[in-house]
Amino acid sequence: MQMADGVDSTRASWSIQENELIPKTDLKLQGKTLPWVGIDIGGTLSKVAYFEYYENGDNIKYLGNNHTAVQDFIKSTHQYGSDGERDARLELKDVQLGSRKGNLHFIRFPTSRMDAFFELAEEMRAKELLQKKVYATGGGAYKFDNNFKEVLDLQLVKCDELHCLIQGIHFIDANFIGECYYLKFSNDSAEPEKVTYDFQSACPYPFIVVNVGSGVSILAVRSSSEFERITGSALGGGTFVGLSCLLTGCDTFEEALELAAKGDNKTVDKLVKDIYGGDYTRFGLPGDVVASSFGSMILQEKRDNVRKEDLACATLMMITNNIGSIARMCAINEGIDRVIFAGNFLRKNNLSMSMLARAMDFWSKGTMKAIFLEHEGYCGAVGALLESLSDVT
Repeated sequence: MQMADGVDSTRASWSIQENELIPKTDLKLQGKTLPWVGIDIGGTLSKVAYFEYYENGDNIKYLGNNHTAVQDFIKSTHQYGSDGERDARLELKDVQLGSRKGNLHFIRFPTSRMDAFFELAEEMRAKELLQKKVYATGGGAYKFDNNFKEVLDLQLVKCDELHCLIQGIHFIDANFIGECYYLKFSNDSAEPEKVTYDFQSACPYPFIVVNVGSGVSILAVRSSSEFERITGSALGGGTFVGLSCLLTGCDTFEEALELAAKGDNKTVDKLVKDIYGGDYTRFGLPGDVVASSFGSMILQEKRDNVRKEDLACATLMMITNNIGSIARMCAINEGIDRVIFAGNFLRKNNLSMSMLARAMDFWSKGTMKAIFLEHEGYCGAVGALLESLSDVT
C-alpha cells in the first residue's frame, strides 16, 4: 500500500522504505486495553471500522513519544495505494463506544489485497495493538484464519455475520444523523430527491434487510435481538462485476459502473413492447419493462452493433431487478412494508438505487418503501467492533 501523492511524510515519525509507510514508534499502550478495530472480510471487499480513542479530549499517548502512530497513518491520506480507501465523509465523530469516546473511521480495500494488509499490519505491530486478538466477520474470517495466526500471531475471533450486520445498522443509525434515507421522484426533475428517513422515531420493527455484497442475504428483523435469514441469492454484486469484466473487458466495480451509466439496456434486453407491440395492459405491464434480460442478443445483427456500455447497463439492470423482485416477494410474504438495502454493491451506485426505489414503489403501488444507508457496506465491520467490547478492561 503505497503512500499517496501529496502526503506530508514528516508527520509523526515515519520512514519510507520500498514505498511503504513504516512507523518507528513503540506502539505499546499505557496499560490500556482498547477496542480498536472490527473487520468484515467479504468475498470481494474487506471493510475495517477503526476506533480512534480520545481521553479527556486528547489522543491517547504511546510510550516513546507523543505521536499517535496508528491514527497518524490512517488519517494521513484518503487513499492507500491504488485500491485502498478511507471514506472520510462517513467518519463518525465523538461517538461513545462502551465507556470510551472517540472517532470512528471506515476503510475498505479489495479482499484480493489481503497480502498487503497482512504486510502492513505486521510492520505496525498489530499483535501489540490488538492485545493478540481481533474481531472479524464475513467469510474471510474463516478463510484467512491461519494467516492471522501465522503472519500476525493474532487470534481471530469470528463473529456471526448477520448479527454484526444488524447491530451495526442500529449503532450507526443512532450515531449518524441522516443515516437512513429514501428517494423521492417527481416529474419536474430527472434526478430523485434524497429524503432523510427517521428510522428510530418511526418505530423501526419489523423491517427487511437486503444485504447485497458478492451475493445477497435477506433478513426479517423483528426486534433488536430477533431476526432470521429468509432467503438469499447467488446473483449479487460479484455477479455484476464478473459478468461485466467478461463482457466489456473492464477490471473493477468502479469501471463497470462507469460504463453502465453511459449505456442503454434497451439495445440488449427484450422489452414487453418488443413482444406485444406496446403495453400488456391486462396485467399492468408497461411496454418499456424488461421482459427478457439479454433477450435481444439472440439476434446476430443486434450482437454486431452492441456497445460495451449497453452490455454493462443491461447487466446492472438484470442483477438489480432480480434483487428487487426477491426483496419485494419476501416483504409481501412477511407482511412488512419497509425494506433496507445495504451492502457495498450500492456504494456510488445511484443507478441501482434509483431502479430499486422506483421498482419497489411502482410494483407495490406505493405501499412499500426502499430505504438506503449512508454507510452501506460498513455495518458488519461496526458490528464486529461492538462485539470486541466484551474484552475491554
